[in-house]
Amino acid sequence: MPYTTASDGTKLYYKSWGSGKPVILLHGWPLSADSWDDQAFAIADAGFNAISYDRRGFGRSDQPWDGYDYDTLADDLAKVIEEMAGSADAALVGFSMGGGEVVRYMSRHGGKGVSKIALVSSVVPYMLKTPDNPDGTDHSVFDGMATAMKEDRAAFFKSFFKDFYGVGLVSHPVSDAVVEASWIVAMQAGIKGTLECARSFATTDFRPDLASVKVPTLIIHGDADKTVPIDASARAAAKGISGATLIEYEGAPHGLLASHKQRVTTDLIKFLSESAKVSG
Repeated sequence: MPYTTASDGTKLYYKSWGSGKPVILLHGWPLSADSWDDQAFAIADAGFNAISYDRRGFGRSDQPWDGYDYDTLADDLAKVIEEMAGSADAALVGFSMGGGEVVRYMSRHGGKGVSKIALVSSVVPYMLKTPDNPDGTDHSVFDGMATAMKEDRAAFFKSFFKDFYGVGLVSHPVSDAVVEASWIVAMQAGIKGTLECARSFATTDFRPDLASVKVPTLIIHGDADKTVPIDASARAAAKGISGATLIEYEGAPHGLLASHKQRVTTDLIKFLSESAKVSG
């Protein structure tokens, strides 16, 4: 299997499909690069080089004890960009937790080699409720998540993915098989990385990073997202990133890559193709 090596020696599994302008896809918590497969296939078929990789601690990547803070994760992304994109300007697309890596890369690495970004169901700019972030989520919610995962991670994720995909007594935006497949991927991740990444996306304040985003930006978010509520995330990010375009999906949950697969794919390819030369 193909791997790149981070600065601390951690091996990161990646997939590179197609050719042309590189598009690097960052997955959400607690999944893997495979969650991008449907979009990656279509992006590659549209004439781009679709690159996705497993975050450290998840999927087929190494599971080190350390390195789950956003500075290190952004440095991992920098390594992927350097090795996979080379001198070509890349587009970065971050889903959920992956949105944090995108904007932290833009500030920490000066946006080197990046032509545009997209944030899908992203945690940016700040999930935690504080006096100056009243739309955020109470710290007790994240503490409860950590406690539940430590007590019975398998049971926690059974419930978590129902909210993630908006599955209820009446609503079934995805099949039971999609929920089960996500549960299997989540259970393959290391417990240390799972807990530490949850802490990172819950408590990292990306508001200072937003001014570093100076490239065309697309933000996609469901207005019924229970996992990352839209007011403290997409709507705030759209206000903080100059010139950003926000597309709200009415009634949509967090797991848009599956629940609204075709619409996300169409919107992303349209955005990626704007003022871009693609092969084919």
